[in-house]
Amino acid sequence: MTGLRPASHGVDQVRAGPFPEAPGEDLLRAIIEAGGEGVVLCGPDDIVVMTNAAAARMVPGIRPGRPVTGGETASLFGPGYPEGESREAAHGPLRLRIRHEVFGIAHRAWYLRDVTDETARADAALAEGRRTAFLIEAGRRLAASLNTRRCARATVELAVPFLADIAMVVLPPSGRRNVQWLRRTGDGPLQEGSVPVTATVGVPGLAESLAGFPPVPSRWLDPGQVPDWVLPEGFGSAGHLLVTPLPGNGVPAGALVLARHEGGPAFDEESETLVRLFASRAGAAISAAALYQEQSATTAVLSGHLLRPDLPVLDGLELAGSLRAAQHAGLIGGDFYDVYLPDSEGSGGPLLVLGDVCGKGAGAAVLAGQVRHALRTLLLLEDRPERLVPLLNRSLLASTAPNSYVTLALGTVETDGDGHVLMNLSVAGHPAPLILRADGTVEEAPVRGSMLGALRKIVVDVVTLDLAPGEMCLFYSDGITEAFGGPSGREMYGTQRLKTALATCAGMPVAAVVERLEQLSTAWLAGDIQDDRALLAVQARAVGR
Repeated sequence: MTGLRPASHGVDQVRAGPFPEAPGEDLLRAIIEAGGEGVVLCGPDDIVVMTNAAAARMVPGIRPGRPVTGGETASLFGPGYPEGESREAAHGPLRLRIRHEVFGIAHRAWYLRDVTDETARADAALAEGRRTAFLIEAGRRLAASLNTRRCARATVELAVPFLADIAMVVLPPSGRRNVQWLRRTGDGPLQEGSVPVTATVGVPGLAESLAGFPPVPSRWLDPGQVPDWVLPEGFGSAGHLLVTPLPGNGVPAGALVLARHEGGPAFDEESETLVRLFASRAGAAISAAALYQEQSATTAVLSGHLLRPDLPVLDGLELAGSLRAAQHAGLIGGDFYDVYLPDSEGSGGPLLVLGDVCGKGAGAAVLAGQVRHALRTLLLLEDRPERLVPLLNRSLLASTAPNSYVTLALGTVETDGDGHVLMNLSVAGHPAPLILRADGTVEEAPVRGSMLGALRKIVVDVVTLDLAPGEMCLFYSDGITEAFGGPSGREMYGTQRLKTALATCAGMPVAAVVERLEQLSTAWLAGDIQDDRALLAVQARAVGR
């Protein structure tokens, strides 16, 4: 067939070449069957001319001679879709990718591609990515605390809404009478409570989970049996239920109860696997937190007697002390001080002691505690320093603990009627205390003695100090004077710097003196804590205070 180009208005008709012929039906059939995609070929009026086998398989309802935009296929081929652009639409069980283009000179074609499997794989990859991200976030949040309640709270907050509409953590029975629970629903606040242990039997699978039995599939649990205490007010009935144990360190750390609304998706095998993985992380975190809290409580009980004591209020005296352990996170160390008051039958005055045992950390703190308790016991027999020190030395030599070496300074104090304080002072291998006089003069107590715990024969001197009102005696450990720091970071603080600093404190209250010296020592170290540091000061109460 030949044709002529139509004459333009006002332009002379020009003879052109022949128009191309439209392909015949057989050729069109061959062309649309040759491609791998489904092809629906339509005329200019959207009437289906022919379809290939792939299109007929994907959309069986298409018939030649019928409009493609009508009937059950209207949702696939409706108007309004730009030519050349692809879109996806669901058709029955299939997911189709559809493209609309001009086909030759007389037809338009709808190209169809079945992307059901491809979409399913992409959806599965996305779902796996979301599950992986969820477990990573769960691990991060659950590892951020060593508190049982916070871990349980993180568990329910993570579970909603990713895993269920409501999440509840039921902790193991405490005292075998009640169980504590934490619950989260949607965007609602965290709710907490407790129920008798017997109430857990009413929740399908809960008693078994708390006992550590393997989880039961959700399809075996009847959500209609969930009691009211599990579901918050206004939630309605549960449509799906899943109860999973929280594995702990040898014993269950609790159970995780998940519920979804009626009409919501059921817990399938994939989601149950994810819940079990999440529960294992939550159980490990809660179990570790419970173990940490138990050990912390035990440590607190054991170290309670190793902490620095509260200083008593004494007539005519002012006392102040400071104790800093070498370990940043520790409250106990090898330095110690104490004040022992005479009992009702005692004849002497209060005994002040500042000591330093060999080592650092918990081991040194235990030895320091032993020394303090030994002193308290020996004071029942002897309160004179020159006799008390040898008795303590014998006690340390008999100790089975290795390296039971101790240095200390101790003195009994008494006040006379005119405001003076008399101190009978002894030292045992310890730096001699410093005396701050009222005029700012600093003296070093003229007393020396042997370290305890090393030799059977030791030397013990006793000197008597007279402190006028406002004057003080400072006990200190070598952690103060042997600290390396300063501008170069390698210079020792030394006794002279301590004397100079103490001289500037004349007239100050004893608590302010100790605080200032402790601040100067800390500034000298510039944050590099090297040794335990202890200060104990006794001041004859100034007139008028």
